Amino acid sequence: MNIRSLTRGDGVVIGAAVLLFIASFLDLTGGPDCSGPYAKFCEAQDYSSSNAWDALSTLMSMYLAGVIGAAIVVISRALPQPRKVAGLDLGQFGVALTIFAAWTAFWTIIDANSAGAGLIIGLIAALILAAGAVAGPLVPALQPALIGAPKPQAAPYGAGPNPGYGYPGAQQQAGGGYGYPGSQQQPQAGQTHGQQVPAEATAGGAAGATPAAGTAPEFAPFWFAVPVARPLYGEDGSPSPIAELAPGTWYLAVEQRGQALIAQTQDGRRGVLQDTTGIQRG
Repeated sequence: MNIRSLTRGDGVVIGAAVLLFIASFLDLTGGPDCSGPYAKFCEAQDYSSSNAWDALSTLMSMYLAGVIGAAIVVISRALPQPRKVAGLDLGQFGVALTIFAAWTAFWTIIDANSAGAGLIIGLIAALILAAGAVAGPLVPALQPALIGAPKPQAAPYGAGPNPGYGYPGAQQQAGGGYGYPGSQQQPQAGQTHGQQVPAEATAGGAAGATPAAGTAPEFAPFWFAVPVARPLYGEDGSPSPIAELAPGTWYLAVEQRGQALIAQTQDGRRGVLQDTTGIQRG
């Protein structure tokens, strides 16, 4: 679960759920009119206030349904891969619960003779909760990340202590393979350690290494970080993501396909990063 993938829309959902939970402890109905000739009548009656926890049907269908729906929405958007319940995505199931809570709150307050603070604030919170759950993925203003990603620090290749795989400064083992910073080239067969290479061969090799005019340069693997969480799709073209690239972590780009990159995660999985806008090269 990656909390950095949560958006401002998810923040609205969380805030509305907290407000809805607080409203469940407030009075459901308003107090009677005890002014004028009704004063003596009110003194003879016991008007003890009640909240949603005294009415199980209202508590479950309005307040807890909204809070549980908000929790499902937030958890589903923080998961790297979507989960399904009864054929529906977990997020869609949570959105349906929030809409049901708002629907129940509306008709409950319509049916109440004297609505108290618990019903009024509960209705407002339920409406905001349902709106945030539905509009979060659709409204651009609600799509930026809720928690800003820390800016990764690019270190020189091979500098400093070994921080492990996944960072540009990581020292790789000998023979780490093509594309890894700090990998040593093995001497060619027949060349002993310390043997000088003839100047003619060096010049000829340098000239031969120069790409011909008009040809595209070879792709050089590089390290990069993403500004926001982005899905990594399989190389077979499947629509379901196989992993999620999180901000603040370095990944290795091993190949380029048009505007997309073939990226490798820390656990060795490879996939296609379709959205490469705003990435930071290491």
